[in-house]
Amino acid sequence: MVTVKWDDDKVIVLDQRELPLREKYSAYTHYTGVAQSIIDMEIRGAPAIGIAAAMGIALAAFNLDVKEIKQFKEQMEGVLQHFLSTRPTAVNISWTVNRMKKILESGNDIQVIRETMKNEALDILKADVEANRQIGKYGSDFLDDGDVVLTHCNAGALATGGYGTALGVIRSAVEQGKKIEVFACETRPYLQGARLTAWELLQDNIPVTVITDNMSGHFMSSGVIKKVIVGADRIAANGDTANKIGTYMHSVLAREHGVPFYVAAPVSTLDPDTPSGTDIAIEERSVAEVAFIGDIQLVPEGVHVRNPSFDITPAANITAIITEKGVIDKPAGKGIKEIFSQ
Repeated sequence: MVTVKWDDDKVIVLDQRELPLREKYSAYTHYTGVAQSIIDMEIRGAPAIGIAAAMGIALAAFNLDVKEIKQFKEQMEGVLQHFLSTRPTAVNISWTVNRMKKILESGNDIQVIRETMKNEALDILKADVEANRQIGKYGSDFLDDGDVVLTHCNAGALATGGYGTALGVIRSAVEQGKKIEVFACETRPYLQGARLTAWELLQDNIPVTVITDNMSGHFMSSGVIKKVIVGADRIAANGDTANKIGTYMHSVLAREHGVPFYVAAPVSTLDPDTPSGTDIAIEERSVAEVAFIGDIQLVPEGVHVRNPSFDITPAANITAIITEKGVIDKPAGKGIKEIFSQ
């Protein structure tokens, strides 16, 4: 499946808000459309929005009708800031912006900068898919034949350039001939698990059961769930991990019941400049996502609603962090720095 791609002078995005009922693609010819697609969660998942941002920035370079390099750079700086503001919790956007900023600062020819940014965006996409497959190879060693694996939100092909991180681990294990069953939490309020993860796994004929977010403790205590594997939007230097709201709850339950809890993420998601989870900005989204399902209002008018989109899982609750460069076993007390020394 194609989540995002560059097509001549357009960026093509799969509208994940429409899944699983239909596959609809949007074609953007201006960078503001790409940025809005990230804000509106037409495209979501930390690696995927990093790729979309890279393509959107490259598109902006072609959009700008200026001849003078100083003016071009000034306007492109505004574009970079625009993309930085779209989704504050996911580190992949700032990682992408920094890569594009280096190209902008080192170039003196507008057309060369444009082409270099486009090629950089395509390289980011290609590298992400390769990283996901390597994460899958490392992570599949932790899954046994017959395992029932819980996952939360969607960390599959739809959240990445392709193949997936947490779902990539599951896919890799299945490709090795292991029989794996997945329990996908529905992931309120946006239902990424019920809509997206279940849809992806169904396409691959991997057995999947959807449960509500508050059922995971029951299935862990009864011995049904054997492993938990999730993705990440940002991993702090000490190993604390930001992921979709509800992940922390599952990690506490997993620790209580002795269920291994794994985080699968590319190195681009690791953030050595952020000391701990308390330093990660948590995005709050529209209260309508909680108060409504579609056009149906669930919450009485006038009731206060909160909608933090992410929570922090402490490193102490994480069995291992799986990256394309290797596995950080028991990150509590040592963090993520060893990966960057390789």
